[in-house]
Amino acid sequence: MLKIRKKMIWFLTVLGPLGVVGLQAVNFGLRYDYLTKQYAADLWGGLLWNVGMLMVPTLFIGLAIIASMTAGIEHQTNSWKQILALPVKKSQVFIGKFLLSALLLFCSSTLLAAGTVALGFALRFPAADIPYRELLEMAYYPYLAIVPFIALQVWLSVTMHNQAIALTIGIAGTVFSLFSTRFDDWMPYKWPYLQNAADNPLYSAALGIVFGVVVLYAGVIEFVRKDVK
Repeated sequence: MLKIRKKMIWFLTVLGPLGVVGLQAVNFGLRYDYLTKQYAADLWGGLLWNVGMLMVPTLFIGLAIIASMTAGIEHQTNSWKQILALPVKKSQVFIGKFLLSALLLFCSSTLLAAGTVALGFALRFPAADIPYRELLEMAYYPYLAIVPFIALQVWLSVTMHNQAIALTIGIAGTVFSLFSTRFDDWMPYKWPYLQNAADNPLYSAALGIVFGVVVLYAGVIEFVRKDVK
């Protein structure tokens, strides 16, 4: 945590959810009459759906940048050997990088939930109608479903000195995710959108957690065996 204080990582953690809420504020502000009429039966549900659609690509690009920046600290200072010389296991170093990225994205998801409620109040949506369960699902289920990609980007960022490659893969994945809902449920890029044949968002979140553990384990094994320079 101390190493990232002087970086823009915390700024990016806040910028993501603020950007999503800000764009939806503009969207609803410019089309208030049309959208409130369209979602008259469920104003909060309409807001959550619109926020959720922007949240997923923001998570994808955000995790790529955050993973790259957290790993880039050691690459820029050529301090991997010094870190690995400390009395800690290589697996613990890798898992620590993963947990740091996951924690920052969790903070972003939490800020997004709070920002969505604030936007709803600003739009004069009834406070008594806030769908708390759906709000939490919108904020945290995509986060859980995207865990495999957090592990993957940390893996790439830690093992690749050239962060441009890791970022390029992350950006390409973000673009691909926009079209992923056309695929069947086996497509991991589709999971954060919480769309599946069972029509149960928990199914997508559970797949993300399970596959995320698999990717994390594979990354740890490869990092432990790799001779990091």
